[in-house]
Amino acid sequence: MEANASRVVLHVAGPGLATPKVVDPDAPLLLADDLGAVRGDGCFDSLLLHRGRALKPLRHLARISRSARMLEIDPPGEQEWTAGIEAAEAEWVRIHGGDTVSAPDALLRLVLTRGAEHAAGRADDATAYITVAAIGTHVAKVRREGIAVQVQQRGFSVDLAANAPWQLLGAKTLSYATNMAALRHAAADGFGDVLFLSSEGEVLEGPRSTIVAVRDGALLSPPQEIGILEGTTLGALGEAAQRRGIPLRREHLLLSDLLVADSVWFISSITLAARVVRIDSHEIGGRDAGIDVGALVAEAVGVENWPG
Repeated sequence: MEANASRVVLHVAGPGLATPKVVDPDAPLLLADDLGAVRGDGCFDSLLLHRGRALKPLRHLARISRSARMLEIDPPGEQEWTAGIEAAEAEWVRIHGGDTVSAPDALLRLVLTRGAEHAAGRADDATAYITVAAIGTHVAKVRREGIAVQVQQRGFSVDLAANAPWQLLGAKTLSYATNMAALRHAAADGFGDVLFLSSEGEVLEGPRSTIVAVRDGALLSPPQEIGILEGTTLGALGEAAQRRGIPLRREHLLLSDLLVADSVWFISSITLAARVVRIDSHEIGGRDAGIDVGALVAEAVGVENWPG
């Protein structure tokens, strides 16, 4: 592992594997016909590793289990995942000198696939692994400076999740090519992120973020049932806000609601919080609503020295 101190890979579960095992990050891991690679048939979840500790792991384990149920894949148990996370934490700290304070923040990713195609989807042949990699400098930049986002059509109705559960809306699947294409399209036009709208014009989410607006002393965010991923950071934010007497309401929002909000934020597990400074050509916020969502998110998840 010393040859590449920027990554950690653990094989958590798979045929013949009883306990998590740290493997060479440059060595082959998946079989060529693994259904996660050839069909995107699997799910994942991403955690922030801060000072050698994974943040809000139970929320992420609950979400990847929910995604696995929607995909009908038998996941590792909570104990197996937890053992893998703890091994990843220890290895990340070890290869960075053994000091949790000096270990850089990292993205810890849990990955679960249906396994090899030739195994015909046997439950005990699902593949599970964990990767850890340092986060880029752009994360600190958008925390400090905010982001400009481009509005894009998601192409489906808010009723689709209820009417077509096989679309897997609300699961964090490995089929992420559309999201990455949306981000590339936005970047080519000079934007840092994307705001998805439904076919009715309702606010949905970002490709990797939950939307939060501040208005009249309250936090507003779209409801999960319209076909968006339930944000683990939003859950933590809601609890922190409640302790401070700040209401968080799940409401159907239109683009016009964001344009007149006191402030708009993209929140996520890795960036934590980025203030939206522009939506298409519209400057956003600028009014002091008395709620610093970024600082509140940092408090909620246990990150010090915000914005970092």
